[in-house]
Amino acid sequence: MFKKILQINVFLLFFANLLFAQIVKEIVVEGNKRLSKESIIVFGNIVINNDYNQNELNLLLKDLYLTNFFKDIKLSVNNNILTINVLENPIIEDLEINGIKNKKLKETLKDIIELKSRKSYVESTFLKDINIIKNTVKSAGYYFADIKTSLIKNDEQNSVRLIYDIDLGDKAKISQVSFIGDKKIKDRKLRNVITSEEYKFWKFLTGNKSNLDASRINLDKRLLAAYYKNKGYYNVKIENSFVEFTNDGSFKLIFNIQSGDKFTFNKLNLILPDDYELKYFASINKLLSKLENKLYSLNKIDKILDEVDKIALSKKYEFVDASLTENIIGGNKLDITITLVETEKFYVERINVLGNQFTLEEVIRNSFIVDEGDPYNEILFNKSINDLKARKLFRTIKTKISEGSDPSLKIIDLTVEEQPTGEISLGAGLGTSGGSIGGGIKENNFLGKGISLDTSVQVSENSIKGYFIYAKPNFNDTDNTLFTSIKSVKKDKLADFGYKTSEMGFSLGTSFQQYENLYFKPELSTSIEKLETNSTASSALKKQEGNYFDLYFNYSLNYDLRDQAFRPTEGYKTTFYQELPLASENYEIVNSITITKYQSLPSNMVGKISFYGKTVQTLVNEDVRISKRLYVPSKRLRGFEAGKIGPIENSDFVGGNYVSAVNLSTTLPQILPSYQNTDFTLFFDAANIWGVDYNSTLSDNGAIRSSTGIAVDLWTPIGPLNFSLATPITKESSDVTESFRFNIGTSF
Repeated sequence: MFKKILQINVFLLFFANLLFAQIVKEIVVEGNKRLSKESIIVFGNIVINNDYNQNELNLLLKDLYLTNFFKDIKLSVNNNILTINVLENPIIEDLEINGIKNKKLKETLKDIIELKSRKSYVESTFLKDINIIKNTVKSAGYYFADIKTSLIKNDEQNSVRLIYDIDLGDKAKISQVSFIGDKKIKDRKLRNVITSEEYKFWKFLTGNKSNLDASRINLDKRLLAAYYKNKGYYNVKIENSFVEFTNDGSFKLIFNIQSGDKFTFNKLNLILPDDYELKYFASINKLLSKLENKLYSLNKIDKILDEVDKIALSKKYEFVDASLTENIIGGNKLDITITLVETEKFYVERINVLGNQFTLEEVIRNSFIVDEGDPYNEILFNKSINDLKARKLFRTIKTKISEGSDPSLKIIDLTVEEQPTGEISLGAGLGTSGGSIGGGIKENNFLGKGISLDTSVQVSENSIKGYFIYAKPNFNDTDNTLFTSIKSVKKDKLADFGYKTSEMGFSLGTSFQQYENLYFKPELSTSIEKLETNSTASSALKKQEGNYFDLYFNYSLNYDLRDQAFRPTEGYKTTFYQELPLASENYEIVNSITITKYQSLPSNMVGKISFYGKTVQTLVNEDVRISKRLYVPSKRLRGFEAGKIGPIENSDFVGGNYVSAVNLSTTLPQILPSYQNTDFTLFFDAANIWGVDYNSTLSDNGAIRSSTGIAVDLWTPIGPLNFSLATPITKESSDVTESFRFNIGTSF
């Protein structure tokens, strides 16, 4: 019975539509002032001599309303005449935003709001724009902004003047960042993970990071979650973040973290489609087996997925996606299953880049692995987005994928939100050997071209060093970074040891990834140097007095297998560097190698062992110039004053032809765990410097210097403080020791 009633209702509804339908032979438009009758017919897709039933009229009405030109529309069909009676929305004659002096912020607001001059005024859109303005000025730090609007109507011309009067008030500053809950990691380390930072009066140039910004806080929560997962805390929860308003008008930013327990990998499996060749993925299965019983890390999973993707693409499995299944076993172990599935075959028709007001579109597109016309591969597309995020040019990156002009095509909308990319820094250091001060300016997106500029000046007791570096990624669409630098070094020891050197240098080079994890950096450098002496200088130095010109080919090979670049916990990194003379007075050749191994230890400790070796020799029968001689880097041998060990001539430490050093260290999270702003490191350093080519009697070949001690990193209200307490174990009588060394710095 019910079925018959339903059938009758459907029939009656269909029959009613047929009865209502009329053929439109004439169109009458009433009430229009700005828009012509012909325009309205086009907007409504109206066709003469077509049948129009009620459903078709409803679609016509919808099309006309979507234009935003009309406040009210009435349709009627009588005697084959379609009558359209409209009430037009007023046109926006002018739009003003008052009260904002910052031109960039003002232009941003004008760009992102929907209502603009010469567009139709729609009240619902107007209310939406007010919320957009409120959220935008909040992102800029103005949480107390007061927005008033006024609408001046001109009924005769059916137009309006729209005025926004904005009182920004004071910026909402973050006075304190703290972390609560079962976090297991000290505040000092967590502050280095997030992008928000505490406001200090000297940070007036790059203080945007200390503004209260909801989007930045959400980014911080994601960064914290990823950091904990890479430390093994699979079930970490950044439960919430909240702010407390203080009496001085600033805010306390608080993150509530529940880290949970550390997890280890249990069983890891790779499941492939039936038609995939298992032999191609044998290396992946080996990697998975090596991870069993190792500490869980999100980075390790990502690297496995990258390897899977490379193999799949190399074997022409382009339309593939990878899914990850994680099952908890026995409380703190994880079974991981990676499943490759074939996806529908789609191609990228078009990629629309939106939101970049300053950054050139080509800078964004250069990060795309999947480009227009390519097969749409979800793994590669996500990798492109991650590579773009890694450049840290944008606060947020959002993507939307929609259907293209053909069922096999996709259109990608990529919307970015830009952020400031420049910074100014100032640092100072002081040890018992003297003091130094330095500063620099850095910009990572110069002229919106992704160009990096870095300049720095360092001043110490008897030397001044300065450099300027220009680097352009993806130069000429080659995926290579082009860089050039200028340096100036002056060292004045006339009063003490009878000599003075001054050097100006220029270099041009490139860097790129040669193979997986292997980076090559060739460089041509040229310099001019002047060496002056007086009567107190040694005979060897007087012999070297004069002007020098050098042209060198330098290169480095960097093999990086660390689990992460920032605060690595496992893996190793090897760097080989060589300077080859092309034109020179002395033809010195320099070789160096650095090998560093990281290893996770029990109780959240991270151990590090590093070897450093460097040599300098001449290819002709000449002595190595005084400015080219080697010294043990201060960070490689604590407990001794920098440059105050090794061969001596006339009380001056003249350096050597060979340097080697071994460094062992481990973090000590168990010491004062309740002190959130303090980290301790136990270290052992050993080094040797030997070889004096112009006087073999000065060398002390077998003298190994060594020391042990503890380093402390302390976060203070004015910036990070680092100091070390070291005790020499082995030394020579001529060496100058330094038991205490500290450096303090901050950024503007």
